[in-house]
Amino acid sequence: MSTVAVIGAGAVGSYYGARLAQAGHDVRFLMRRDFDAVAARGLRVRSKDGDFALDRPAIARRPEAIGPVDWVICALKATAIEEARALVAPCVADRTRVLVLMNGLGLEERFAEWFGPARVFGGLAFTCINRGEPGEVHHLDYGPVTIGHLEDDPGALAAAATLWEGAAVEVTTSPSLLAARWQKLCWNIPFNGLAVTAGGITTDRILADPGLRAAAAATIGEVATAGNADLAAHGERARLDPTGVTAAMIAATDAMAVYRPSTMIDFVEGRATEVDAIFGEPLRRAEALGVAVPHIALLTALVRSLDAQRPSRRD
Repeated sequence: MSTVAVIGAGAVGSYYGARLAQAGHDVRFLMRRDFDAVAARGLRVRSKDGDFALDRPAIARRPEAIGPVDWVICALKATAIEEARALVAPCVADRTRVLVLMNGLGLEERFAEWFGPARVFGGLAFTCINRGEPGEVHHLDYGPVTIGHLEDDPGALAAAATLWEGAAVEVTTSPSLLAARWQKLCWNIPFNGLAVTAGGITTDRILADPGLRAAAAATIGEVATAGNADLAAHGERARLDPTGVTAAMIAATDAMAVYRPSTMIDFVEGRATEVDAIFGEPLRRAEALGVAVPHIALLTALVRSLDAQRPSRRD
């Protein structure tokens, strides 16, 4: 069994950390907002696959209290990227590997600057998970995780997959982390963007509106096209099929339980949104490569403008 530090124990980090603990790993959660609740009542998961709880999870207020581990799962918001190094570093030793379970593009490169590329992995969760009461996570739908390695090393990927053996999580590996990141953006950009700009609505309402449904489909195609240009610019052979990925993302979201995307939750609750990592960096890459992405550009501008019009707070 492995020692695992979860840095950023919000909804996503708490859920996947709890699944690893359930499988027998020694999981240590960095808790800030929910520390007192979890210390008093444990960590509770309400899941479509069956509820469970960790009655006495290992929790800490500071990463120094966790110490070096085999794996760090960093599930911070991308808005906290400037804090990530200081929070992760106390948990990193010579053989520690770091799984960046965060939304957006270009994040693994930051971790590589701090800790070296060989130990850095990207994790992409296709799931519907929200916070409940303090110390409680609601797993509403889906749940698979795709893992890639920053250097696309097959041996490193095999080691990463081994961590999840026995856990109640469907895990696949991608030979191209960059392709996997762009594939996830094919969902995150349209559905997070439209959920915010259409007035703080859920995914079912986006797809029930013919105009918004068409906008989502067009945006997915743009993201896939931009992703292919970025993959080519990086010398990668992997490509996304714009038609196929559009159909797959729309079908998966049609089948999804009523869901509030993370950017919409952050926006309506007054927290800073992950606009730069999810929208800004993909837009910058597309424009630098001469790829026309009017839907992405509009969503980015609108989310930035809406963000600037209200005071934000950080939890």
